[in-house]
Order: sequence, then C-alpha cells, then structure tokens
Amino acid sequence: MPTRLVYRRYGGSLQVDIPHFDALVEAISIPETQWVATACPVEGLQCDPRFLSFMDADGNGRIRVAELREAVKHTAKLLQSRKGADAGSDVLELDALSPEGAKIRAAARRILEALKATDTSRVSLEQVRASEQVLREAGINGEEVVAPAFLPEPVRALASRIMAAFPEVKNRAGQAGIDPPTLQRFREARAALLEHLAQKEAVFVWGEPSLARAQRTREVKPLLDAYFLQCRLVAAQPEAAESLKLPALRVEGALGDTAALERAAAELPIAPPEPSGVLVWARLYRGPSFEALEAFREEVAAPGTGDAERLSEAAWRELSAQADAVLTWQAGFEASPVRGMQAELSSSTDAELEVIEAACKADLALKEELDAITELERLILYQRWLLTFANNFISMPDLYVAPKRALFEKGTLILGGRKYMLSVLARPREAHIALTSQGTTCILYVKVTPRDTEEGYEVAVPVTRGRSSNLEVGKRGIFHDVDGKEHDAIVTHVVRHPVSLWEAMMMPFQRIGSFISSKVEALASSGDKAFAEKLEQGYAGSTRVVSTSVAAPTPAPAAPEAAAPGAGAAGLVAAGGIAFAAVGSSLAFIMSQAKSLTLVDVVSAAIIIAAIVMLPAGLLGWLKLRRRNLALLLEGSGWALNDRLMLTRELAALVTRKPRLPKGATIDRTDVMRALLAATRGEDEAERGGLSGRAKLLVTLVILFALLWQVRIPLVLFACGREWLSAETCAALLPAQASPAEAPAPATGAPASP
Repeated sequence: MPTRLVYRRYGGSLQVDIPHFDALVEAISIPETQWVATACPVEGLQCDPRFLSFMDADGNGRIRVAELREAVKHTAKLLQSRKGADAGSDVLELDALSPEGAKIRAAARRILEALKATDTSRVSLEQVRASEQVLREAGINGEEVVAPAFLPEPVRALASRIMAAFPEVKNRAGQAGIDPPTLQRFREARAALLEHLAQKEAVFVWGEPSLARAQRTREVKPLLDAYFLQCRLVAAQPEAAESLKLPALRVEGALGDTAALERAAAELPIAPPEPSGVLVWARLYRGPSFEALEAFREEVAAPGTGDAERLSEAAWRELSAQADAVLTWQAGFEASPVRGMQAELSSSTDAELEVIEAACKADLALKEELDAITELERLILYQRWLLTFANNFISMPDLYVAPKRALFEKGTLILGGRKYMLSVLARPREAHIALTSQGTTCILYVKVTPRDTEEGYEVAVPVTRGRSSNLEVGKRGIFHDVDGKEHDAIVTHVVRHPVSLWEAMMMPFQRIGSFISSKVEALASSGDKAFAEKLEQGYAGSTRVVSTSVAAPTPAPAAPEAAAPGAGAAGLVAAGGIAFAAVGSSLAFIMSQAKSLTLVDVVSAAIIIAAIVMLPAGLLGWLKLRRRNLALLLEGSGWALNDRLMLTRELAALVTRKPRLPKGATIDRTDVMRALLAATRGEDEAERGGLSGRAKLLVTLVILFALLWQVRIPLVLFACGREWLSAETCAALLPAQASPAEAPAPATGAPASP
C-alpha cells in the first residue's frame, strides 16, 4: 500500500514531509517543481565523500534530480526491509537484502569470513572498507594487474624485468604490477629483437669495431661528399679550381680576427680538388677538419680499402653505405624496449609467460566479486545517507529545526557577542556576492583559517538579529565547524542591509549624522588651510617691511605693501569680532523666536520631524525585512532552488542568537572603575603635572566672559524687552545708539544688531 504524503509548511514554504524511507520512495515521484532543490554542488556538503561520489553518477561535481531518483530506486530494489534506512544506520542486516541482492550477500559473507567476524548476520561500513584494503594489499584487485610479490617464485624476477621495460601499470591498491597487455607487448618486442639480432653479423662487416667506424664515417661524411663534388666540378670546368680559393682581400680583412679566420678556413676544400676524383691523403689542407679526416683515414679508410695513400670516390661510396647500414641497425636495436634483456631473451620460455598470464586471469576472475564489494559499500552508504540527503534536497526541514544541522551548513560563527548558527561555503566569493547583493538580507563573508595545515575557506553568514552597524571588515571572531573544531575567523566583506525594524528607522539619522560629520570635517580642514594661508601671507608681509626698513632708514610715505601686515593682523582681529557678534546675534534671534514656544510645542515639533523621517524609513525597512530570503544564500553556492526560503521571525531567532547568562547568575551593577579611579586620582594628577582644578575653572570663566561680552547687547535688549530690568538699568547698560526702546517686543521680533 503506497504511503500517503503529507505536506508541511516551514517558514512560509510548503514542503513534503519525508520521515521514513517508504515516504522517500513515494516522494521521488512528485513533480520536480514541488522539490525545494533540483540540483546542488558536491562541494560544501557535510557527509561521506564516498557517498557523494556514488550519487554524482556522471562525475560533473553536481547532484541532480535524476541521480537522486536512481539512487532511491536502486536502494529500494535491494532492500526488502527499510528499518536500517529509516534509522540512517551504517550497519547492514543481511536478512534485509532482497533476492536481487544475492551477489551483495555473498560479498558480505566473504568479507566476514576474511575478517573472521563472530557475528555473520550483519556487516558494517567499517568492516567493508577494512576488508577491501586487506584484499587489495593481498594482491586481489580484479583488474588483471598482479604485483610480482604475488606471483610464483620462479617467474618473479622475469616479471620485474618485463615491467621495467614498459610503462608502469598500477592496480587499485597503488601497487605496480604486470598485466596481459604488457605480456603481449613483451612477446612482440622479444620476437622483433631476436629477428633484429640475427641480422647483426651481416651488417657489422668490420666486426666488433663496426659501430665505432660507422660513427667516425658519419662524422666526416659531409666533408668528403663536398670534396668529391668539387672534384666533379673541376673535371667539368678546370677554371673553377681558382674560384674555390679565398680572395686575397677577404683574407686580409680577416687578419687579426680569429673567428673570421675560422669561418673563412671552414669554406676552403679539404684538399686540392682532383679531376680524377681521388683524394690524396698527403695533400690534405691543415684546416679545421684535418684531425677528424686523419682519424678517419687511420681507423676506417686504410683498413677498409687497404690503401693508406689515397681514397677514390667509389671506395668512399662503399664505405659510406656500409656505415649507414651499421648505424641504421643500431638505431633499431636502441628503439627496442627489451634491449636490456638481450642476454635472457632466448632463455625466457613461453611457459613462464603463461604462468604470469594465468595469475593475471585468476585475478580478473575475482572482479565480479570485488565489484559486489563495491556495490555493498554503495548500498550501506545509501542506507545511511539517502534519507538525510533527501531531507536537505527534496525538502529542507533540518534548516528550521534548532538541534539539527543541514548538510550544507559549515558551522557556527562567534562574533561581536552573538552566535551566528547558519553558514554556507562561499566559493567563489565574487559570484556569491553578486547574487546575495540583490536580496535584502545582511550577509557577512568570513575567512575561516584552520589552526593546522588545512587550507582555509570562506563562508557566507546571514545576520538576522541585533545590529549590523558594528559589523565591519576586519572584525575578528572564532568559528566552530560542524565537527566541533575551532578556527580563527575574520570578516572580509559585508553586504549591509537593516537587521531590525528599529535599525531601519534609525538609518536615516545615521546617514544624516555621517553627512554632517563629513561636512564639518571638510569645513574644519578648509578653515585650517585658509588660516594657515593667512598666517603665511602675514609672515611674508612682515618680512618685506623689515627688509625695506633696513635698506632705506629714511622714512618714506606709507605704501600699500607696508600697511599690509598691520592691516592683516587688525583684519584678523576684526573678523574674529564680527564672527563673535554674528554668533551672538544669531543666538539672540533664536532665543527671541523660541520664547513664544511652549514645551509642548517643542516636543510636538520634535515628534513630527522624527515621524516624517522615521515612518517612511520604517515602512521601507519593514518591507525589506519581510522579503528576506535565504534561497539567495544557497543559490550563490551553486544550488538550484524552486522555492524561496523566507526568513521569518522564528527562523531569524534560530539563525542569530545572543545567549543568556548562565542559570542562577546575578548581575552586580556597581561600577568597579569608579572606586579604582577615586583611589588613583590623586596620584594621576600629580604625575600629569597639568593645570589644577582652580586654574581650569578660571580659564573656563574667562572664556565664558569673553563670549558673553560679545553678545552683551543682544542679551540686555532681550532682558529689557521682557521687562526683567528697570529702565534706569537698561539705560546704564546700553550704549547711546541702542536705547531700550529698540528692544524687541516680548511676543515677536528679532533682536537689534549691536
């Protein structure tokens, strides 16, 4: 009876429930559009690598729908009991195998027998892998490749010599061995070399010195071929003999230049060309090739022709042909891969080769059984991992359950007082950022550096609670991978988006503050620059005045340049006074405008302004928070997803956490630093040697008096307008040009200019 499928909703995503293997068998038949994922990369999954290699049937580094379906069907066909698959067990009960698994059952029994196991009713993944290694190391590989150590003793040496003559072949255990194709190549090479050796006596006409004489002949061949050609030229045209000599001008031009003389001498004939085509050895020129020709005469020409005085063209042709035959034979000998076995070629019999070949065929006969062991390992891995993999591919409930870890998770990041529970492999980072930047989720890219020799990697971590303003590039933390190992971590990139509604509402104020800060810094920088330029101009003007006074002691009419320094200093003071007056006037104006406002008006205005700024930002932030989608995080890592993995409030609370204090812990709110500062303040003050408290108060009062003096008139006018002072006091405090009548009215009006 088929299992009735149940669909559940996880964070707004409708996913099929796969609690056991029978449900998985039914789930693979639903349309692909109802699967959460349709493809995923092999890299980054936290499960047995061998299982992933079995799942990736085409070896392209990705697992697709068809491959998962085929794996489930294969497992369902071989298992008549699915209890082990439901439990995700790596121990296979032999009784759970169906009749189609007879070969696998036989392989399991052979393994248990080889390992001398006491319990023969079940086999574990560990036993399978241990037995496979034992069989491989025992020389049983099922590939027809046999190492010499596993051959009969009489043929081991021969097998080693044959292996050395041909390219190395290894079996699954990584051992170099011999196989039937290598034996066939040896037979062919042996037959060819024996036939080649039989021709040696006919080719080596000079006996043992034949090879050396042939090499000497090949050395002088271009020289003698050219000489006899020159002889034919002189025989046909006698006057050509003069043309074969060097012009006197060329010889004179080469004098003193050794290299030029060597090149010129190399172009001369080896001897005077004879029209008869005979080389008289006594007439050889002492050119660059003289020694080589003399050696050829003594070692080859004289013994070969019986004439030590001369060499005819016909005799040279015969010697050259004999040397070419020797060299050609030698080249064929050196090309043979078994030339090093020349001494034992005739002694190696076909019977010995048949013994080696029989051992190879015996190993091949075990191939079916060894393949069954591989299939046994595949079945156990499928029983262990298929249900887990399907719950991270067809559905993804593990992503929404706190104690569990999804297969694509890499570990937990501890950073800035929070735990970020979800992280995925981000490789390559640039492509991952290009995709996640299109979403509305704040993403941290973190470089994880293991403390051992392992290579580091980069992960993408979603930030779903707290604040993102304190997360910057370069911030360091620690990373706990899924195996519990601790590694160093550093933030390399931040895709910044609001994490909470409050942060979204406050973001405009942060931007305004950043804008004002940048402008103030720019104005301060430009003011410092302008002030420095004014000082520089004043200093330059003072220098010119002093120079003029020293050069001309007699007073002269004041020139504009002489008045410039004084005018500059006075102007600076005047400008300062005007600035203080402007500030005072502005302050008085603000006070006059604010005196008509009540506290309720001020608070209401502040609330309205804040609402105007915060409500649109909050609405936009709320929309962004509702659209947060974890699917982009996985798609950036190479996943192909059908559905959005919406980041709900519940899931956000699972992904980013701030652990509470331990149970029973209390908080002492006393500030310990205050007591420490009180105990060390006297000592610190003495060490600093700065201004005392009274001196600081005096300086503060002087500055405050100077500021109030600049705004005294607007303040007095304001007080007189409010009738806080009597008419006599106002008349006494105000100058003649600013009478109390000019004071602003209590309700409206701006303060008069001083």
